[in-house]
Amino acid sequence: MRILLGIGGADDSLQALARTVERAVEAGDELTVAIVDEGDTERSVEEIESAVTETLEENGVDAEIRYVAGDPGSKLVEVAESEGYDRIVLGGGTTSPMGKIQLGSTAEFVLLNSHVSVTLVR
Repeated sequence: MRILLGIGGADDSLQALARTVERAVEAGDELTVAIVDEGDTERSVEEIESAVTETLEENGVDAEIRYVAGDPGSKLVEVAESEGYDRIVLGGGTTSPMGKIQLGSTAEFVLLNSHVSVTLVR
């Protein structure tokens, strides 16, 4: 399966990275990590790339790392659909005090607009 993992600078993105790499090892998935710059995150693009590289090396996974410029949600959908990916994986979603999931703008856009299956890692 061809997986496109969209990752930004938030902690939930790093959780999605770890879980997606584990699955890639188990299932033999072909993984591409798309680093997005959402601008207002906890980590810089360089810090994100360093975390991605370290996680991939620790798990012995050979994955393409690429950068996505522009609107993250629409670019992830565009890449996944135009390049024939089977699934988009994103970290995201917090739980409100009422127990409802709250999505960030990128995750919401991808979930609502992608014709490719989407997995949200929480």
